[in-house]
Amino acid sequence: MKKIEAIIKPFKLDTVREALSEIGIAGLTVTEVKGFGRQKGHTELYRGAEYVVDFLPKIKLEIALPDERVEVAIDTICRAANTGKIGDGKIFVLPVEEVVRIRTGETGEAAV
Repeated sequence: MKKIEAIIKPFKLDTVREALSEIGIAGLTVTEVKGFGRQKGHTELYRGAEYVVDFLPKIKLEIALPDERVEVAIDTICRAANTGKIGDGKIFVLPVEEVVRIRTGETGEAAV
């Protein structure tokens, strides 16, 4: 089993969620985060004063999946989140040792 963590632009959240639903992925966790990569933030003007915005708003999606569904999920996220511009985001894939559903005590893939 794997965990996908995807960092995307906030306005792409609904598009990505709908695309994942179409391939049968319904469960995900969404967190509002801030960060920067190569774009290193940007400069803004406010009341005549210029200031640097180091951390840009992003959305972090977390999805636990069986190994055989990971590639299709990654392809779907890439297609749905792509704008072709800098800052589109990243996808991280991590191994998951165990999953336990608190309510029922189910473990493994049955708990996802």
